Amino acid sequence: MPLETPARIVRELARRGYNAEREAVTLLAGASDPAAALDAAVETAPDDALRLTAAHVRTTLAADAPTESPSAEPTSTDSTPPDQSPAPSSDASADATAEHPSVSTATPPPPSGTRGSDTPVETKGSAATGSEGSTPATNSDANRADRADRADRPIDVTGDITGRSTGTGEYSDFVSVFRDRYEKLSGKLRGRVNHRPASAIADMPGGSDAAMIGLVNDVRSSANGHWIVELEDTTGTFPCLITKDRDIAGLVDELLLDECVAIEGTLSDDAGIVFVDALHFPDVPRTYTPSTADRHVQAALVSDVHVGSQEFMADAWGRFADWLHTEEAEAVEYLLIAGDMVEGVGVYPDQDEELDIVDIYDQYDRFSEHLKEVPGDLDIVMIPGNHDAVRLAEPQPGFDEELREIMSAHDPRIVGNPSTVTIEGVSILMYHGVSLDEVIAELPEGKASYDHPHRAMYHLLKKRHVAPKYGGHMRLSPEEQDYLVIEDVPDIFHTGHVHKLGYGKYHNVLAVNSGCWQAQTAFQKSVNIDPDAGFAPIVDLDTLDLTVRKFA
Repeated sequence: MPLETPARIVRELARRGYNAEREAVTLLAGASDPAAALDAAVETAPDDALRLTAAHVRTTLAADAPTESPSAEPTSTDSTPPDQSPAPSSDASADATAEHPSVSTATPPPPSGTRGSDTPVETKGSAATGSEGSTPATNSDANRADRADRADRPIDVTGDITGRSTGTGEYSDFVSVFRDRYEKLSGKLRGRVNHRPASAIADMPGGSDAAMIGLVNDVRSSANGHWIVELEDTTGTFPCLITKDRDIAGLVDELLLDECVAIEGTLSDDAGIVFVDALHFPDVPRTYTPSTADRHVQAALVSDVHVGSQEFMADAWGRFADWLHTEEAEAVEYLLIAGDMVEGVGVYPDQDEELDIVDIYDQYDRFSEHLKEVPGDLDIVMIPGNHDAVRLAEPQPGFDEELREIMSAHDPRIVGNPSTVTIEGVSILMYHGVSLDEVIAELPEGKASYDHPHRAMYHLLKKRHVAPKYGGHMRLSPEEQDYLVIEDVPDIFHTGHVHKLGYGKYHNVLAVNSGCWQAQTAFQKSVNIDPDAGFAPIVDLDTLDLTVRKFA
């Protein structure tokens, strides 16, 4: 088979037991006979080498074609991009409630069968190509040198449940996880209110000023249209009344059971209820200033690959992988995958009728083959999702050793769901996003919807918890501590699950739901899900600007 694309060269090298620097792959692809060049490079590689370097490939090409200059740059397969208008820049100071419509129909797909020959279309977000601060071609060698030494680019992970799960389902476990949730989130509210425990408020005289921090135990309306919110802390419960004429009444429909809030108000004359004047959420400070990288470097954010489904978009993934090998993608050094690598088995009714691969391990084998298509020098971080072969209850631990071995291409960092990953000084909260279904179902459409998944993500940031409502459709594992609390404000919040593309900034935190790589299935059609498929959000870690590229 001719090796006309970098992705096929990577696959062939992997088949022979080799990895390669990105520039080495580019040189092989640009050779007059890529297959012969690859054979020569492998044959002349040192016996103990597992990685082909650009210097070795240049030497091999020079030996085979002495009339050519060894330093000659090969012609890129994407060197003549089609005419296109630059993508509009994102407004970093845009209001958190600004419109961010779905872009699932923003650009028509390319003709069937085309791969790798065109530069993918940019849609919405800040233009990266040719913009100030992008890495010029003359700096590519220096940038590659930076990438060669992974030890200089540590990836720090916090909040990973993997290997730490202790939950047994005993009553004491439930007490522990809720107590830990209360302690962590109440600590973020104590500086705003003069908090008193529920038991102390019950002993206060009528008419006293009162403030309380508690988990929402119940929300109900009174006969005359007011709202009664029952809060619970470690000492007991206390009812709080929010009258319908208060400005804060509009916040009641944002409340979810089991989230932590603070109230301020006045006790009734009989001291039996608090009339609420103010309602506070743990929230992200409006003055939050995110960290950024000290050099121009990018990360690709993707999720919901769903290999094994009949609707997995292999061609779109291939175009994405091919693009990652181009000079235009030189600054992309990280690939962050937010769950659902495979379609799984038995996840929804009659799923077996929509499977292309029916064995779960074969699905991961195929996923691994597609993962080999991306450049070998990318740092890859993966978390599981609800279709993956891990427990459904969150927090989810990372994959077991057998699956890790299957997915060992490029030595990815596999962590639990959720986890906070810090790269280049930028913290990225990765969460697959099952709780988004719950938030979208509970909140008014104007505040959270599938067409605007990032707005639902804003509420998780506001509540400082990725799955605030316990029960419902969510499966949550009681642990000694609550791993789902957002203790530290992330610079980027990355989710998937809902198969819709959405992004925006909430109090300067970039929230991105990255869509999927699966076309609409019969099941999705039956429940009116129209996926945004084949998109790859690319974030500049030095500015937190976002470019969305479409490959389908």
